[in-house]
Amino acid sequence: MTTENQAYEEEHDDLSLNSLQTLRSVLTTREEQAFMSILFSSSATIRANNFGLPRKEVEKLLGVSREDNYFHSFLSRVNQAVGRYYRLIYDEGRDQVVVMLRVPARSARHTLSSEALAVLLFMFYQQEVLKHEYTLLTQLLEAFGHEVMKGSRRIQLAIDTLRKIGALENQQLSDKEDAYRLTAIGVHMFSDSFLRRMVEFSHSNQLSKEDVMKFFNRYNLYEREGLL
Repeated sequence: MTTENQAYEEEHDDLSLNSLQTLRSVLTTREEQAFMSILFSSSATIRANNFGLPRKEVEKLLGVSREDNYFHSFLSRVNQAVGRYYRLIYDEGRDQVVVMLRVPARSARHTLSSEALAVLLFMFYQQEVLKHEYTLLTQLLEAFGHEVMKGSRRIQLAIDTLRKIGALENQQLSDKEDAYRLTAIGVHMFSDSFLRRMVEFSHSNQLSKEDVMKFFNRYNLYEREGLL
């Protein structure tokens, strides 16, 4: 018996294969092999928390050295070909190139705990909207710690989870104060539709996509990626 879910999965398996086939029309053989190496190295199983490849290593695979236009063209062409399933991003802070897998909304609900999602959203708002350089642990505890039992312990577990998936990293300030900074993975983790629903819910009002993107300063992000 073929269920609706099975039919859906089969249809999208075909689309996924077709999407990967289009890589050959926009990438050279060498570029395709470079993308597959980045994809392989972006696995949490393979590289623990050191996701992706350094830009220098990617450029070595591509046969170039510090050619910005060519490097960003490579990122843009890959994203145009497989953007429905993957996103290839460059983390300037770590100087790493990483492949992120798009997860269906139904699966995403089970990816992070409610505490980890709340911590990530709080940091995203502070650093992407308010432009804070980092978020202090004391700020997280002040915002969430009193809301739940054993709040300090649960917030620390949420931070550890986010650090393991590469969404944030420690920011060295002093021995007495812990601080964290979003990585490029953390910045790209939320879809536009998710951010729009979140802002509309908090404002109790429908907003245009332009208003939401402006609120999160997302236009600059897309311009850098050459996606507009």
